[in-house]
Amino acid sequence: MSAADQFLYVDRNLVTNPLAQADWATKKLVWVPSERLGFEAGSVKEEHGDECLVELADSGKKVRVNKDDIQKMNPPKFSKVEDMAELTCLNEASVLHNLKERYYSGLIYTYSGLFCVVINPYKNLPIYSEEIVEMYKGKKRHEMPPHIYAITDTSYRSMMQDREDQSILCTGESGAGKTENTKKVIQYLAHVASSHKTKKDQGELEKQLLQANPILEAFGNAKTVKNDNSSRFGKFIRINFDVNGYIVGANIETYLLEKSRAIRQAKDERTFHMFYYLLTGAGEKLRSELLLENYNNYRFLSNGNVTIPGQQDKDLFMETLGAMQIMGISEEEQMGMMKVVASVLQLGNMNFKKERHTDQASMPDDTAAQKVSHLMGMNVTEFTRAILSPRIKVGRDYVQKAQTQEQAEFAVEALAKATYERMFRWLVMRINKALDKTKRQGASFIGILDIAGFEIFELNSFEQLCINYTNEKLQQLFNHTMFILEQEEYQREGIEWSFIDFGLDLQPCIDLIEKPASPPGILALLDEECWFPKATDKSFVEKVLLEQGSHPKFFKPKKLSDEADFCIIHYAGKVDYKADEWLMKNMDPLNDNVTTLLNASTDKFVSELWRDVDRIVGLDKVTGMTEMQSGVRPRKGMFRTVGQLYKEQLSKLMATLRNTNPNFVRCIIPNHEKKAGKLDPHLVLDQLRCNGVLEGIRICRQGFPNRIVFQEFRQRYEILTPNAIPKGFMDGKQACELMIRSLELDPNLFRIGQSKVFFRAGVLAHLEEERDMKITDIIISFQAWCRGYLARKAFAKRQQQLTAMKVIQRNCAAYLKLRNWQWWRLFTKVKPLLQVSRQEEEMLAKDEELNKVKEKHLYAEQQLRDMEEKQQQMNAEKMALQEQLQAETELCAEAEEMRARLAAKKQELEEILHDLEARVEEEEERASHLLSEKKKMQQNIGDLEQQLDEEEAARQKLQLEKVTLEAKMKKMEEDVMVIEDQNNKLNKEKKLLEDRMSEFTTNLSEEEEKSKSLQKLKTKHEAMITDLEDRLRREEKVRQELEKNRRKLDGDFTEVQDQISELRAQIAELRAQLAAKEEELQKALARIEEEAAQKNLAQKKIRELEAQLSELQEDLELEKQARMKAEKHRRDLGEELEALKTELEDTLDSTAAQQELRAKRETEMAQLKKTLEDEAKFHEYQVAEMRQKHCQAFDELNEQLEQAKRNKASMEKAKQALESERNELNIEVQTLMQGKGDSEHRRKKAEGQVQELQIKLAETERQRVELAEKLSKTQNELESVNVMLSDVEGKSIKATKDCSAVESQLQDVQELLQEETRQKLSQSTRLRQMEDEHNNLREQLEEEEEAKRNLEKQLVTVQTQLNDLRKKVEQEAGFLENAEEGKKKIQRDLEGTNMRLEEKCAAYEKLDKTKTRLQQELDDMIIDQDHLRQIVSNLEKKQKKFDQMLAEEKNISARYAEERDRAEADAREKETRALALTRELDTLMDIKEELDRNNKLLRAEMEDLVSSKDDVGKNVHELEKAKRSMEQQLEEMKTQLEELEDELQATEDAKLRLEVNMQAMKAQFDRDLAGRDEMGEEKKRSLIKQVREMEMELEDERKQRSAAVAARKKLELDMKELEAGIDMSNKTRDEALKQLKKLQAQMKDLIRELDDTRMSREDILAQSKEAEKKLKAMEADMLQMQEELAAADRVKRQSQQERDELQDEINNQAAKNAQVAEERRRLEARIAQLEEELEEEQCNTELTNDRLKKAMLQTDQMNVELTAERSTSQRVEGARSQLERQNKELKLKLQELEGTIKSKYKANMATLEAKIAQLEEQLDMETRERQAATKLVRRTEKKLKEVILQVDDERRNAEQHKDQVDKLNSRMKQLKRQLEEAEEEAQRANANRRKLQRELEDATESADAMNREVSTLKSKLRRGDLPFTVRRFPRTGVESDEESEPKSETSETKPE
Repeated sequence: MSAADQFLYVDRNLVTNPLAQADWATKKLVWVPSERLGFEAGSVKEEHGDECLVELADSGKKVRVNKDDIQKMNPPKFSKVEDMAELTCLNEASVLHNLKERYYSGLIYTYSGLFCVVINPYKNLPIYSEEIVEMYKGKKRHEMPPHIYAITDTSYRSMMQDREDQSILCTGESGAGKTENTKKVIQYLAHVASSHKTKKDQGELEKQLLQANPILEAFGNAKTVKNDNSSRFGKFIRINFDVNGYIVGANIETYLLEKSRAIRQAKDERTFHMFYYLLTGAGEKLRSELLLENYNNYRFLSNGNVTIPGQQDKDLFMETLGAMQIMGISEEEQMGMMKVVASVLQLGNMNFKKERHTDQASMPDDTAAQKVSHLMGMNVTEFTRAILSPRIKVGRDYVQKAQTQEQAEFAVEALAKATYERMFRWLVMRINKALDKTKRQGASFIGILDIAGFEIFELNSFEQLCINYTNEKLQQLFNHTMFILEQEEYQREGIEWSFIDFGLDLQPCIDLIEKPASPPGILALLDEECWFPKATDKSFVEKVLLEQGSHPKFFKPKKLSDEADFCIIHYAGKVDYKADEWLMKNMDPLNDNVTTLLNASTDKFVSELWRDVDRIVGLDKVTGMTEMQSGVRPRKGMFRTVGQLYKEQLSKLMATLRNTNPNFVRCIIPNHEKKAGKLDPHLVLDQLRCNGVLEGIRICRQGFPNRIVFQEFRQRYEILTPNAIPKGFMDGKQACELMIRSLELDPNLFRIGQSKVFFRAGVLAHLEEERDMKITDIIISFQAWCRGYLARKAFAKRQQQLTAMKVIQRNCAAYLKLRNWQWWRLFTKVKPLLQVSRQEEEMLAKDEELNKVKEKHLYAEQQLRDMEEKQQQMNAEKMALQEQLQAETELCAEAEEMRARLAAKKQELEEILHDLEARVEEEEERASHLLSEKKKMQQNIGDLEQQLDEEEAARQKLQLEKVTLEAKMKKMEEDVMVIEDQNNKLNKEKKLLEDRMSEFTTNLSEEEEKSKSLQKLKTKHEAMITDLEDRLRREEKVRQELEKNRRKLDGDFTEVQDQISELRAQIAELRAQLAAKEEELQKALARIEEEAAQKNLAQKKIRELEAQLSELQEDLELEKQARMKAEKHRRDLGEELEALKTELEDTLDSTAAQQELRAKRETEMAQLKKTLEDEAKFHEYQVAEMRQKHCQAFDELNEQLEQAKRNKASMEKAKQALESERNELNIEVQTLMQGKGDSEHRRKKAEGQVQELQIKLAETERQRVELAEKLSKTQNELESVNVMLSDVEGKSIKATKDCSAVESQLQDVQELLQEETRQKLSQSTRLRQMEDEHNNLREQLEEEEEAKRNLEKQLVTVQTQLNDLRKKVEQEAGFLENAEEGKKKIQRDLEGTNMRLEEKCAAYEKLDKTKTRLQQELDDMIIDQDHLRQIVSNLEKKQKKFDQMLAEEKNISARYAEERDRAEADAREKETRALALTRELDTLMDIKEELDRNNKLLRAEMEDLVSSKDDVGKNVHELEKAKRSMEQQLEEMKTQLEELEDELQATEDAKLRLEVNMQAMKAQFDRDLAGRDEMGEEKKRSLIKQVREMEMELEDERKQRSAAVAARKKLELDMKELEAGIDMSNKTRDEALKQLKKLQAQMKDLIRELDDTRMSREDILAQSKEAEKKLKAMEADMLQMQEELAAADRVKRQSQQERDELQDEINNQAAKNAQVAEERRRLEARIAQLEEELEEEQCNTELTNDRLKKAMLQTDQMNVELTAERSTSQRVEGARSQLERQNKELKLKLQELEGTIKSKYKANMATLEAKIAQLEEQLDMETRERQAATKLVRRTEKKLKEVILQVDDERRNAEQHKDQVDKLNSRMKQLKRQLEEAEEEAQRANANRRKLQRELEDATESADAMNREVSTLKSKLRRGDLPFTVRRFPRTGVESDEESEPKSETSETKPE
């Protein structure tokens, strides 16, 4: 047991101690009251009237006790019982003893009916860890030991299941462990119902819920005498859960805070923990802020600094602050709470003194008042005035009234209590706010009530009345729920019981406390007195005595001197109450002047605490009461008393609890010393009474607390009623009724329910006593019987010894008489010399040796047969292992090839990676180079700007020369006009281009919208595809289940199996032919014909074997005839023997002749033995040859089957290759679909129709799914084909130009679907028919198996009879030499028949194996039926061949049936003959015995008469020779046996080696697979890395592109500025006209150069755009590749899972019989197929890798193009720099020739030209893009046409499939008809067999009659005295035999 288990589980070994049971039964143990221990165990010795003499068990004292005080003890069986309601003796002593025993064993939790009783262990137990939580999670209450977790889990589970709110009520005294158990409940719920499953990521709400407890404990708990952490308030924690059972919030309600503890404490007790936390844990800053002092300076801390052992207040202060932060309480709020705590302490330090002449109070030192007012935000003077002379309302006026010292101190204390209570209430409200902030709605809740239990002190105050009133209500709730549960239990069991609601017992006491009127209760009277100004506590008590004096639960004090004012009888006992200051406590008055000041406080926190000032009971009410002043009675409802508030709170609580399902936890304090392992009995008993546990037990005792299930009651107590229950089966209820009737129990003591027997308390203890008495009686009687038996045995032994002594004495006396007699001496000397006596002994010894040798011989023969069978099995296993080895070697070779391929691919990919890395490095170098060039260009731009500034300065100088150049300007104006015209034209073209740009942008946006809609459609289609894949998976699961069910079915008939196997082989061949064109088809046909020829050859061999069988049967008949002759011969010999006897009687000289005859016969016998052995060897040789031929034929058939499987696998590979090509085409179509633009308008028109058609398609798919449950495998492939067709058609519909074509295609698809559904229906009907036929065939097979079993039984009987015959015949070997030959022939025949039977059995087993294998192949056939649609047309040609084969197989089966019938007839004939032989042998044995007797007599006479001893010596010599020969034979047999054992050992060694090799191969295969998987994953990782690198490069390119765009924008801004400059320069145009004419030629040259650069730039941009497009396409391809890789991985994992499952099945069924071995082979073949599929998947992954390589090559090409473009851009930049240099030179020339004006104009013109060039570039770009788009559209249209053609081809193929399916259906019908015919033939054969059986039975009856006649004749023969009659009788017997021979022959011919 673990550490936790010993504190949870009871050690049942100690409980079920038989010694304790016997002790309890013999001593009559009972419980006696004891002052020290509560109750002591004792045994009753004497009874005198009402008194008993009891001997105490522990001390041995004898005590006289009243009978009423004695309580019964439970049997030891009930020791440490987990549920005390199960105790048979329910009394206080038993309950206390059980709790004590469990507590001392460390078991603190115990159930008592609905209660869970917890005893405080006063130490930490390891039963609250997370492991224990997991252990109790989800378990029922009775499944686990008692625990608070079990209670919590049952409430949580019932809340989840019944959707009913739950409550857990924890009650008990202070220090009993209520709060700790409440914590454990919350901890368990936070763990179980958390939405975050691990502890680390536990949710905020769960954390807050767990952290609420420390905060409440800090402010509401305190140290008491009983408990270091006592909760001084009650709380109801309501945890809300959502529908899923997760915690969504919580709410806490508090009751009866003991606020008086804030101002005074008892000795060795503390106030609330928070005061001590604050004083020890506050830092210097906080202490100065809160004006904190030392402990001893505070009056309200009565005992100063009282520490708790093992608790650090400083650490707990930090924990509390941390919990507040988790709860979300801000620092300001925390500071406000600290100030309130500090102010409460400071209020206690306010000292008041009485003035000298008056009673008025004064405050000599107001430092404490200043501190309080500072902390609470009040004015000091106003605060002191409000305390010392408050304003009081008298009538309608306010008067200031001076307060006395007592009044002032009372006001301050009341203020401190109220302030702390309000702060505590605010804290609870703030915690509730934090816990209820979640937006999730709670569906149900679990409430945890932690409230003080029932308390009885010497004098009880107002608080105790409230607590006891609460516990009365809770006990009433418990009684009521217990009543309801008991009622439900009794109604469920159908028991009649007068139901008593025990909750009503407590109602009078509750009415006494709470009743509002007629008469009013105590609380109502208290409230009423509070409103009377003159009322006092005394008047209240008088009123209570007056109103409730006659109440049955109310008592007046007996004496005047009693301190108590009144008594109330609660359920727990009588409680005395003292009504001191009850009116004050009920009103809870406050100084309303101070409260108004607090309401108006500057501190927000304090003002919030004192919001509700209106509802406070002011001092004017109190003064009116105390001073008897007559005042106006205020209206009701102005304020509410404490009693009213608590009553309302309690009524709300009870209403919520009544609406919940309650769970009760009762906590008990074991001792007041806080010691672990100590239990005070009286203290525990008082708490059990107070807690209601004993009340619950009282309720249990009223009913039937002990319940036992019928079976347990019968098993335990049936010993008391031995003859009550009759033999045989009987219902448990009836048996229990009979038992109770015989026990004669009182009907009032028991009730019998539907499943249990209910007993009153104590009945089971009485039954246990009776049972123990019964057991002791039985054991005593058993011991008496044993002793009597031993005594009788000893007496018989003595008697035998006496008789033996008498015999010895008699023999001694005889010897003494004969000792001296001479004849006796002669006799003793002669007797050893006589060899006659020795000869008999030797003969007997030889006979015994012969018998032993024969037995050994038979045993050796049996071992030989067993060895042969084992050898056959081993050979079969060897073949299977060889096949497995071949398969494994092939798989290994394939795996090595795959590994080599993968290694080569890895090397290629690594090379590609290295190339890519080198390219990346080159690109980085180029990028750095470009950055450096960029910097140079920026420097050049700066130089140009400087030059521009210089030119402006030069322009200012040239303006002076403007006057001289005006003449030139006039000439140039004309040229300028021309240029202006050109400029206008260009502007118009610019506007046109801008319009075109806007059109293109609109078109672009439309195209983007189209692409978005296409993407949406794509996502929809992908979702549809995922749905279809899910359906496919489900259907695959259904298919797997159906496969399992179908495998369970028995095999089909042999003929149908052969046909199906041949069909499957032909199908596999035809698949291979499909893949390898029509030439391979012809080859496969030739193979099939060869197989048919081989089969014909095998059938011929079978016929030859049948002919051999018939020959052997003829030999058998001949041997039978020979046996009959031998029998005749034996009879003749018998006659001769009798004649010899007569001759011996006449003359005794003929013994020599007899010996000669015997010698001759022995030689003949030896010759016959030799011939028999030769014939046996020859027969065994023939059998071995036949076996070899059969094995060769079987191996050839297996090889053909394997070839067929290989062909099938190659077909599947070809198919998958085609499917991969089709997938590639689909991917290309999808990529083309994205690029299509013009077809989108048409698609939108067709979308509505397409959606309708898709809805129809979905409906048809649903119908197909419903049908798929019946046809699992066929439908899966059909659906896959349909889905693919629908996808292709959907794509083609989108691509088509005309809606009419789309509609026609969809109609075709719908027709196809309808036809396929019809085919499915027809196939399902066919399947059902096939299943029916299958069941019929199975029944026939079962009948045949039964017949086979009967045959085997008959054979066994025949073999046993034959063995007996052999023994008897070998004993008569000397007399029946000729009969030996016949017997050996019969043995040969029998061995032959046995061998045939074994062969037939082996054939049957093979047929069974083939049946199971072919059944599985049939399943595969159904799966492959869809694939066979293309092939069925070719199968029609060979239908005739199949029909011929079927006819041949029918003939063969008929022959087998005939052979079986013949064998049965032969067996029956052999049985009859064997019976006849046994009877004849019996007669012969009798005759032999008579002859032996005569022989012995004759020998005795011969010894007396003849003295010739030589003859005897000769006989002995001959016998010794025979003995030697037999010993030689024995040794030979032993050597043969040893050889056989060696062979067996060798075969076993070989088998072990093969198994070891197999395991090694499997392990190697697994390793290779794992290595392959790792290689694949490494490749995948490397590819993903490459993809990521490519993505990084793409991102860099995008960044560069964005930078270029930014530069372009900057240039456009510069262009705008230049346009503004052009406007300015137009003004100076007139001046520069003359200069322009000269420069036009130069300008034209420059424009040509600019055009060239522009064209090159446009080309570069177009190439970059194309590169971007290619990159995008590459990205899409990469994504597709990744998806394909993921799909391949999924398929690979699925196949691996299937392979693992199949391997598990193989491992599980490896130890089964030969049939399971065949299944294993089939499964391994399936594994091979799966591995082939895996290889195909790997091929697909290789294809994807190849595509990736292509993509990588394309990216390389793109990179190369990019580098080329970069080089061209560099060239362009070089050209540009050259142009810039030329520009500079030209500018210099212009400066020289024309000056600054011309240069400025030239710059303006250059900017204009650049702008024009840019526009032209944009135009060219748009035109090129449009051309590319048109090209793409044309390509997509071409590909769409191709796809449409493919769809048409697929439709044609589908039609061909339909035709093939129809033909297959017709073929199946023909097969059905043939099956029915075969069944009819089998029925006829069965009828013939039954006729033959009847004839056989008639023949056996006639044979029996003949045997009876023979036996009567034998008996007559034995009665005859004369030898003449003996001699004559055999002749008559011979004659009768001769006469009976023709009869038997005729009878034998009848069955033939």
